[in-house]
Amino acid sequence: MAVFSARACALNRTRDTCLATSLAVADTHWTRLRGLLGLSAGDFGNGCGLWIVPCHGVHTLGMGFAIDAVYLDRGMHVIHVESELRPWRFAAVRANAASVLELPCRTAIETGTAVGDRIEITLAGNEP
Repeated sequence: MAVFSARACALNRTRDTCLATSLAVADTHWTRLRGLLGLSAGDFGNGCGLWIVPCHGVHTLGMGFAIDAVYLDRGMHVIHVESELRPWRFAAVRANAASVLELPCRTAIETGTAVGDRIEITLAGNEP
């Protein structure tokens, strides 16, 4: 990814599917503010992702491509999914969300990711 380096991977443990093998983490004020701005759809292809921590909601203002947004609670369970969120839109705000995974468009549908699924994020260097 062009904005910052991938530091993690995301797995849907409930469905035993990979959501992102090249997951960047937005965990500072600046990286959360910047998000995916400046990327093209080609930069954010299959296997890419952005984990925004903390986060209660996202938008696609200034973006040129659609994304999926998967909202996670503190226990890393999916509490809401916004599929195919088009550019220049605001997604739902979920007060009980602790973080949001932004994934390439249709990733949630293709992996069957749904409310209640347990997601596992593994940071680089922390593999079992």
